[in-house]
Amino acid sequence: MSLDHRLSPELEELRRTVEAFAHDVVAPKIGEFYEQHEFPYEIVRDMGRMGLFGLPFPEEYGGMGGDYLALGVALEELARVDSSVAITLEAAVSLGAMPIYRFGTEEQKREWLPRMCAGEVLGAFGLTEPDGGSDAGATRTTAVRDGDQWVINGSKCFITNSGTDITGLVTVTAVTGRKDDDSPLISSIIVPSGTPGFTVAAPYSKVGWNASDTRELSFSDVRVPAVNLLGTEGRGYAQFLRILDEGRIAIAALATGLAQGCVDESVRYAKDRHAFGRPIGHNQAIQFKLADMEMRAHTSRLAWRDAASRLVHGEPFKKEAALAKLYSSEIAVDNAREATQIHGGYGFMNEYPVARMWRDSKILEIGEGTSEVQRLLIARELGV
Repeated sequence: MSLDHRLSPELEELRRTVEAFAHDVVAPKIGEFYEQHEFPYEIVRDMGRMGLFGLPFPEEYGGMGGDYLALGVALEELARVDSSVAITLEAAVSLGAMPIYRFGTEEQKREWLPRMCAGEVLGAFGLTEPDGGSDAGATRTTAVRDGDQWVINGSKCFITNSGTDITGLVTVTAVTGRKDDDSPLISSIIVPSGTPGFTVAAPYSKVGWNASDTRELSFSDVRVPAVNLLGTEGRGYAQFLRILDEGRIAIAALATGLAQGCVDESVRYAKDRHAFGRPIGHNQAIQFKLADMEMRAHTSRLAWRDAASRLVHGEPFKKEAALAKLYSSEIAVDNAREATQIHGGYGFMNEYPVARMWRDSKILEIGEGTSEVQRLLIARELGV
């Protein structure tokens, strides 16, 4: 496999297009949405018209015919300006639509993917449970077959894109039986929004990602058709492991964008802010901080592009995805902290983007597998 991770002309054009959109459309508006904890429907509609929600899907399903590299490029450019918008796209594609594309029947793909690729409908992935956390296999939500229906009971937490006005479905993992050793058989089932017994709680009050939608879900005798089973019964655990492996690449790209955004804002501030008669960027202490921040962002970019290239070429990528997610999330926190320090008191004011980036960075070390889980995965791939 080539180690040249420079973008093709097509991907470079995509990068420039999303960069312009992020700066011209997202940046002027997102601060107000963020402070008011409002979902940016207008921005999401614009992203849908641009085809961003369909980037890695075939044209036959309404997609753009791209791949995970294209998705990562878009996520990085969006996150350089705002992570709420970026995580809305990431979750809608990697967690909402991708399970249907990877494991759905042709009928399920035809029913859902065209609208999801257009950004008209958002999907969510109901995996995490209140008592589960990193132990994703400890699913307590159950689905019992009753004739030609599944009856679902249980709850999920921290589910992104699950309660917006345009949310169309949540793919739920549930125990549908037991193996011979009494371990659970976990399956994935599509639950359309508005199904009786399916309750979406009010949005969480969060530290960051305040312009994205995150909620707790509950299921009380929720009945859906048996054909809403996603893939093979009992394969839900394997399905979501694959989805999380891929999603870690997307989160790594998002984290890289946040890290680079911290560099962008800090360089701008270091040139404009004067102290003791000269720009603070003339001080070696600031220069060294900026150099280290740029080094981290550059290395993070190489890591996620390497993992994405392996995925695109059909090569093993599990370890590389974990490496990219672990490194990029931790350096995003580092860069956000340093950017705030460079900005001084202004970095603590919400009117400055770095304050938002600081608040948004920490979740990257937790969501889609904590840093501790990534280290376990890497060690296992090393054979220890």
